[in-house]
Amino acid sequence: MDSGFYAAVTGLISRTDALDVVADNLANTDTTGYKARHEFYQALADASKSGSDPLNAAINDYGVLGGATTDLRPGSIEPTANQLDLALEGPGFLSVQTPSGIRYTRNGSLHLGVNGELLTAAGDKVLATPPDPKADPVPITLPEGPISVSADGTISSQGTVVAQLNLVTFSKDTQLTADGSSYFQAPDGAAKPASEVAVRQGSLEASNYNPVEGTVDLITVQRHAQLLERALWIFDSDFAQAATQDLPRVE
Repeated sequence: MDSGFYAAVTGLISRTDALDVVADNLANTDTTGYKARHEFYQALADASKSGSDPLNAAINDYGVLGGATTDLRPGSIEPTANQLDLALEGPGFLSVQTPSGIRYTRNGSLHLGVNGELLTAAGDKVLATPPDPKADPVPITLPEGPISVSADGTISSQGTVVAQLNLVTFSKDTQLTADGSSYFQAPDGAAKPASEVAVRQGSLEASNYNPVEGTVDLITVQRHAQLLERALWIFDSDFAQAATQDLPRVE
């Protein structure tokens, strides 16, 4: 009975954690540049059974949520006609200065601060590539008046180049960590100049999460959790009661 009880417990815990992932995805279906996360599972072996035979080892391996991977597939590009809305086509990210350090995003819903600084929707400074390639990226300050942004990220105002967006990309094996609804954190030194990305001014990239599929996933995970909760109740009540009734009969 213990193996079944523990398996149901770990199963319920993993499905509860999965609910958090699905709910977070659904909450961000309208977040510009949002990248969906998908849960994955791994076996949690019972260390006390490590020296047992293969059958016991199989019985006492329980599935738990191993974490969530980020789906970096692009979302659809939607025109807005706002000159400060920027969408990225291809693998690449905008660099942003936050209080916690440099972060990366594909949310190009930008606006100007009181001093003309180019800011993200969260109010963080968008960074430009410095003239010296060995220097750190610098915040962008725009003059008054209309601006134009070319496909390579060059920002111009009245025919004069103002700044170059610091567009970066990462190798496939780089572990990006979600830091908020549309920010990512990367290991130091992992960012490199993006060469296959194009900036589309007057557009935004939508979330890549399908809300219809998300609703189905939510219902499925909830149903699994309910079944596991029912299994726990059976183990704790019916099976335990039967064992208690049989105990006095043991000679």
